[in-house]
Amino acid sequence: MTQVRKRRRPATPRHAAACCGPLDERLDPLLFRALADPTRVILVACIAKCGRACSVGEVAECCEVDLSVVSRHLALLARAGVLEATKHGRAMRYRVCYAHLVRSFRSLAAALDECRPAKGESCDAVCC
Repeated sequence: MTQVRKRRRPATPRHAAACCGPLDERLDPLLFRALADPTRVILVACIAKCGRACSVGEVAECCEVDLSVVSRHLALLARAGVLEATKHGRAMRYRVCYAHLVRSFRSLAAALDECRPAKGESCDAVCC
């Protein structure tokens, strides 16, 4: 019998929740995991530079990475919301999901701004 592991969110220290408000709610681990790989960042840049939806083959040509590897990377980026995937016949085409990225990073920036200590205060004075 196969067991399914549930992913648990890492526990945040109590003081972090108290001083930083909703920061932990705005950090999307899937998004950051997707963008943590340099190859995936190159793939996103390649698609963005193209300016239109690209097939797996077009992206693979752009960055000289094996087609199957590119396909897996693009699927992960789509699951994270970085790319939007649409099916055209048997082929998948990918485009950058700018709205999701802008919304995610603006939300993160706002949360970081709320978390930032006031001028003249140290982080220790605010958080601990």
